[in-house]
Amino acid sequence: MITLIRQGSVFSPQPLGKKDILLSGEKVAAVAEPDSIKIQGVEVRAIEAGDKIVLPGLIDSHVHILGGGGEGGPSTRAPEIAIEDIISSGVTTLIGCLGTDGITRHMESLLAKARALEIEGVTTSIYSGSYEIPVKTITGSLRSDLVLIDKVIGAGEIAISDHRSSQPTFEEIARLAAECRVGGMLGGKAGVLHLHLGDGHRGLEFLFRLIKETEIPASQVIPTHVNRNRRLLEEAVNYVLAGGYMDLTAGVDPEEESDSDVSVETSILRCLEKNAPLSHVTVSSDSHGSLPVFDKLGNLVRLTIATQKTLFAKFRSLIRRKILGVEQAAELFSANPARFYKLGGKGAIAAGKDADLILLDREHHLTDVIAKGRLMMADGRLLARSTFSAS
Repeated sequence: MITLIRQGSVFSPQPLGKKDILLSGEKVAAVAEPDSIKIQGVEVRAIEAGDKIVLPGLIDSHVHILGGGGEGGPSTRAPEIAIEDIISSGVTTLIGCLGTDGITRHMESLLAKARALEIEGVTTSIYSGSYEIPVKTITGSLRSDLVLIDKVIGAGEIAISDHRSSQPTFEEIARLAAECRVGGMLGGKAGVLHLHLGDGHRGLEFLFRLIKETEIPASQVIPTHVNRNRRLLEEAVNYVLAGGYMDLTAGVDPEEESDSDVSVETSILRCLEKNAPLSHVTVSSDSHGSLPVFDKLGNLVRLTIATQKTLFAKFRSLIRRKILGVEQAAELFSANPARFYKLGGKGAIAAGKDADLILLDREHHLTDVIAKGRLMMADGRLLARSTFSAS
């Protein structure tokens, strides 16, 4: 299908001004001056975007596509994500992970779910592993997974500084980071070690040690959930200042934040205050993972489920609150993860890039989503449907 998006205000994520965008199949064929693209003899779907902003689709690097949870027993296992959830959140690319439960959730099922979502319209990758070490794999080794399984791009989410972790040693984390690096090199992938951070007192100790004591580049490892408390956020900002990277978790409203929950908005402001480079920061949703609350003795008090809708809500909030401009927000939610996870076709709008785009109105509401060249949302109406959707 050939699609022509006419006269949108394009951010790639750098502002390009008013442009026409030609999509052919799953790729961007051209970005040109308005009315300069002439097509004859074939059917063309036209999208009038004169009053809209056109951006690269959002990339969500931490999604429990099989559902997460289970900390309260079998009845607390979260449900799988659906394509409707993804598209209505402006997400066109995601990375799936297991989480706490590596027993009743399996790597083979994670891979199958990723392939299903790909068929239904979005781009997917996965991490090998769950919270624990040794790492759960498909082939029997992480290095082999990275080389032989197309969708595996790293290990994660491996838990540290958390009472639910397998209490790995620094040496185990260093060896795992090394496996990610070599496996990624051999497989032509990012080979990322994606670490779940709990609120334990050790915080980011292992990551600072990796920088000081090993030859592994800081770009091989990224900690997530670092805004779960103010102490950990400060450590993470300092880690970024030391050359590392960090992933913030969407979900906390600024009005509801506390010492134990820091919003993305406050976290970004803190980065700006300390001149920490935002190019080393990403944001993910933790969608369909559980959000358990434990008391001081480690007893489960309550449990809810994260939603992917928080990702776009944070994207919009950062712009509406004038914390970031549209260009900076698009960098944070699209270009940064595309670069860090080596997703070559993603994170920009240019000829040869993947045809993953979102359109916003002037109030920054999501109106249209195109994923792999397919129109999945049009003028606010969701077109994407799961294979077994009732409608």
